[in-house]
Amino acid sequence: MLAAIDWSRPWFAGFADDGRRLAARLQQGASAAQALNDCLDAACDAGQVRNGAGLPLRFVTQQELPEGRAYEAHIFATGKVPTRDNLHDIFNGLVWLRFPRAKAMLNRLQAEAIAADGVQGRRGPVRDAATLFDENGAIFLFRDARAEAQLRAFDWRALFVQERGDWHAGRTVLPFGHALLEKLAAPYKSLTAHAWTLPFPLAADDPGEPAVDQALAHGLAAARDGEALHGRAFAPLPVLGIPGWCDANAEPSFYDDAAVFRPGRRAAQAWSGDAGRHWC
Repeated sequence: MLAAIDWSRPWFAGFADDGRRLAARLQQGASAAQALNDCLDAACDAGQVRNGAGLPLRFVTQQELPEGRAYEAHIFATGKVPTRDNLHDIFNGLVWLRFPRAKAMLNRLQAEAIAADGVQGRRGPVRDAATLFDENGAIFLFRDARAEAQLRAFDWRALFVQERGDWHAGRTVLPFGHALLEKLAAPYKSLTAHAWTLPFPLAADDPGEPAVDQALAHGLAAARDGEALHGRAFAPLPVLGIPGWCDANAEPSFYDDAAVFRPGRRAAQAWSGDAGRHWC
């Protein structure tokens, strides 16, 4: 399951240490839930990994999810994350370990929406947006607002070619969605993330990923409170266009593929980024 994953790939950089530990535990016969709890217990800040209600987080087998109970509501009520022995749920656990505050906020948003509206055939806008980002999200960090404008304007030449030297000090991407990470195990050119744009955090005492995690959690909550958390809050981002993520994109002609690097939004047609052949 994890043994075939190349943890040296740039998109797995922040997950590689825990990923390798998980792979070793799985080879020893542990379940995915047991292996994730081992990683959680080994973390120096394990007590900070809590659900949306502030309860300590633990991973449990899928069988512990009561029949008929909503997954996110169960996590919110118990702190227990039902986990199957597959890549999808393992990456979900790895994201909990790397971005615990943002994951807790998403859990809270989804549980509150379920409590207010119930589980219906169609999700409301907040729950839909939270699910989109939880599954397929990426964090687009920038120091100059010009980079965010280029992304939202679909100005791929400026973003990836003309200002290529600004990657990764002035603009970079951190994968977040566990379905996105699962797809990145075998990437293809059209693979497209839902990007949440965020200025680089400026906390002098904690400029790294914990600060990004905190800023993302605050941003999600603020968007919910301002009724700005919906599908249009995200920007489509073809992730193999990111410099350093694919050798082929060193050639400017890589970005001539209009089927991937589209000139603008398709207002009447949803995009998924799931079609395409393997690359890189």
